[in-house]
Amino acid sequence: MIYREFEIKEEGSLEGAKLTVYIQETATSKLRIKKRPLVLICPGGGYAYTSDREAEPIALAFMAKGFHAAVLRYSCYPAHYPTSLLELGRAILIIREHADEWYVDKDAVIVQGSSAGGHLAASLACFWKEDFLSEKLLGKKDDEYKELLRPNGLMLCYPVITSGEFAHKDSFKNLLGERLSELEEKMSLENSVNSDVPETFIWATYTDGSVPVENSLLFALSLRRAGINTELHMFREGGHGLALSNEITSGPEGKEVVPSCEAWIDLAATWLKKWWDR
Repeated sequence: MIYREFEIKEEGSLEGAKLTVYIQETATSKLRIKKRPLVLICPGGGYAYTSDREAEPIALAFMAKGFHAAVLRYSCYPAHYPTSLLELGRAILIIREHADEWYVDKDAVIVQGSSAGGHLAASLACFWKEDFLSEKLLGKKDDEYKELLRPNGLMLCYPVITSGEFAHKDSFKNLLGERLSELEEKMSLENSVNSDVPETFIWATYTDGSVPVENSLLFALSLRRAGINTELHMFREGGHGLALSNEITSGPEGKEVVPSCEAWIDLAATWLKKWWDR
């Protein structure tokens, strides 16, 4: 495995913002697969921190399925929007810059996010074409350059989406700070879905008491209206922040161990393989 870390420094970045990549060693003369998709992981944490349970363990799980992986430790409170979004855009540029070296299929960079990390991942999926991102990250706003920032797929685990009735309010307060009233409608991402959002995989639980399943349902409905092919799984039980839903990512009380939800990683890998094989 190739393991590398890259410091991320964008406008407003805090110390500790970094990209960690986990690359399958590739003997190209002996393997049928020459290049692989990469899953870029955004851990959750309410935009207050980035969860260890939703970081490296998920990366290693995707590696075990045959993919490359990376984890973005993005800046959280007191950093505010758009710092974390710029950092995610930078992470994608780093991955594509090294794609040939790492045998990454540069047209198969999938952004995955859990909880508030799901909001960050979905934000890039909705906003990657906006001028301010390409101007700050590339110094250009031509459409051909903007494509470098586009995620090829989106994978959301019990995501924060809406700032409305079913909002996880603290996530939006931490993200937007004093600009909450100005930006909360735009950052309520069911309002920002457009035809440039990539194909999407979503899972959540019916009994999530922290980020209600309506977040996922509202986003999926907007994707449907925009004609974006989407796979949605709603499991009947389980609280918030399940990560891999097993002992590997359980907290001390064990409440994140929900065997019926463990299947999500297999479902996600199947979805990604089918998408990539087309």
